Amino acid sequence: MNMTVLTWMAEVLRAHPEIALFLALGVGYAVGQIKFGPIQLGGICGTLIAALVIGQLGVTLQPSVKNMFFMLFIFALGYAGGPQFFANLNAKGLRISLLCVIEVVVVLALVLTATRLMGLDQGTAAGLMAGAATESAVVGTATDAISKLALPPDQIKQLQANVVTAYSITYIFGLIAIVVMTSQVFPLILRIDLREEADKLWRAMGGHEVNASATPAAPELVGRVYTVTGGAGLPIRNVEAVLGAGGSVQGLMRHGRTMAFAADTPLEADDQVLVVGHRLAVVKMAQTYADLGQEATDASAFGVVMDIAEVILNHPDTQGLTLGELHVPKAPGLPTALPENVLVASVERGGHALPLLPDLRLQRGDRLKLFGRADDIAVAVPRIGEGMMKSVHSNIALASAGIVLGVWIGLFSVKIGGVPFSLGTGGGALLSGLVFGWYQARHPSRLSVPDDALALLKDIGLATFIACVGLASGPQALELIRKYGVSLPLMGVTIAVVPAFASLIVGRYLLKFEAPVLLGAIAGQQCSTPALSAIQTAAGNTTPLLGYTITYAISNVILPLMGPLIVAFAGAVQAH
Repeated sequence: MNMTVLTWMAEVLRAHPEIALFLALGVGYAVGQIKFGPIQLGGICGTLIAALVIGQLGVTLQPSVKNMFFMLFIFALGYAGGPQFFANLNAKGLRISLLCVIEVVVVLALVLTATRLMGLDQGTAAGLMAGAATESAVVGTATDAISKLALPPDQIKQLQANVVTAYSITYIFGLIAIVVMTSQVFPLILRIDLREEADKLWRAMGGHEVNASATPAAPELVGRVYTVTGGAGLPIRNVEAVLGAGGSVQGLMRHGRTMAFAADTPLEADDQVLVVGHRLAVVKMAQTYADLGQEATDASAFGVVMDIAEVILNHPDTQGLTLGELHVPKAPGLPTALPENVLVASVERGGHALPLLPDLRLQRGDRLKLFGRADDIAVAVPRIGEGMMKSVHSNIALASAGIVLGVWIGLFSVKIGGVPFSLGTGGGALLSGLVFGWYQARHPSRLSVPDDALALLKDIGLATFIACVGLASGPQALELIRKYGVSLPLMGVTIAVVPAFASLIVGRYLLKFEAPVLLGAIAGQQCSTPALSAIQTAAGNTTPLLGYTITYAISNVILPLMGPLIVAFAGAVQAH
C-alpha cells in the first residue's frame, strides 16, 4: 500500500512538476526556519535540500523557468545593492574593502588548489566556492557559465548538478564554521571581551547606554509634558542644551494658553512644557533637571502635530558629516543642515538600521527618517537630500529594460590569459542592476521598484532558481557524495575559515580596525547575515553593523562575478 501511494505521488509530481516546485519551496522554507542554537540554514539552503530529495523521483522543469527567475533575482540583487556599492567607493570604503579582496583572492586560491589536488571538475569547484563563501548567487552565475561550455549536453547537465550538490554540502559546514569563528573563536584569538569592546566603541561614538539592545520594547522617540515647579526661572535654552541634537522643546503653555517662546524665555511656575526627542536624550534631561516639575499625562492641549519624512542623503553639503554635525553650522552665520526642531528618527544603510550615535559618519545614499513639525520638515528635506517617493507600484518598464540590457552585456566575452571569460547573462544583469539602482538612489522622487517588491523578487527569484536546479540535479547528487565523501565538508570549512582568519589578522594589526567593526566586516565579506546576528548578540549592541554594511555591499557584487571566473580557471587547471 505504501509503495502504491509513493508510486502514485511520484507519477503526479512527474506529470505536474509545478507541484514539485512549490512543494520544494514550502518544505524548504519550513526546514530553513529551524534554529540550531545560533545556526539557521535559511530558506534557500532548505529549499535546495528539499529539491534534491524530491528530485530523486526524476522531476524536471523547463530550463526557461530556471533562467527567467534567476534573471529576476540577480537584477534585483544589483538594483538593491547599487547605491551602497557605489557609495562605498571612497577612501574609507576602499580601505575596509581590502577584506573583500582578501576573501576573493584566498577563496580562489584555495578552490583552485583543491581542484588540482582532488581532481575536481568545474561544477564541483564552483559549488565548493559558492558554499564555502556562503554566497548563493554564485550557483546561478556558475551554472550559467557552464551552460556555455563547448561540451556535450549530458556532461553540462552533470557539471551543473555538481555545482548544486557541492554547494549544498559545503554551505552547511561553511555557515556553521563562520558563525562560530566570528562570534566565539576570533574574540578569544584577539584576547578581548567583545561585549566590553563594543561598549567602549558605543560610548566613544557618543552613546550613553551600556547595552543599547536591551530595551527593544521602549520607543526611540518620545514626548513628555512637564508642569513646572522647581524649574521656575530656568531658560528654555538650558533644557535644550542638555537635550542637544537628541530633542527639543516643542511647546509651551502658560495660564492654559499656548505661547510663542525663544531660547532665552524663562519658565514660570505652573507652565507646561512639551519636550520631544530621542528616549535617551529626554531621560538624560529629566535626570539633569530632576526638580523641573511633575510629568503630566496629556499632550493633546498643545495641538502640536508632528510629521515624518524619509529622505535620501545626497546633498553635497552633507557629505562627510556625522549625525551630530547635522545640527551644527559649518561656519558661523550659516544655517545648519537640519533645523533645530527636526530629529533623525532612524538611519538605514543597505537595508540595515544603523545605531543612532552622534559620531556615526553618514554617507551618500543613506536613508534618514526625519521627525518634526510639517513646516520644519519642509525646510529640512532639501537641505540634506531628496524626499523618497512613496508608492506601491513598480516601474516594470525600468526593470525590464535593465534585464534586457544586462543579458545583452552578458553575451560578450574576452580572453584573460588565453582563457575565454564572459560575465554571462547573470553577471550582465547584476551590473545593469547596479547602475539602475545607483541612478534610482540619485533620483529617489521618480517611480522605481519599491523595497518590498525588490525583496520579493530576490527571495522568489533565487528560491525558485535553486528549486529548479535542485530538482534537475537530484539523480546525480548521490554520485558526487559517494565520490568525495567527507572531503567536501572539510574543504568547505577550510575555505570559510582561512580567508576570515587572514582578514582578522590584516584588519586588526595592519588596518587597526576596532574589534566589533572588524568582526562585522568579516561577516559581511562572507555575506553571512547569521554570522552578523551572532556577533551582535555577543557584542550586546549594533556597532558590528558599521563594518558589515560596507563589506556586505561589495562582496554581494564581487562574489557572484566570480562564478564564471572559477569555471574558466578550474577548466584551465584541469587542462594542465
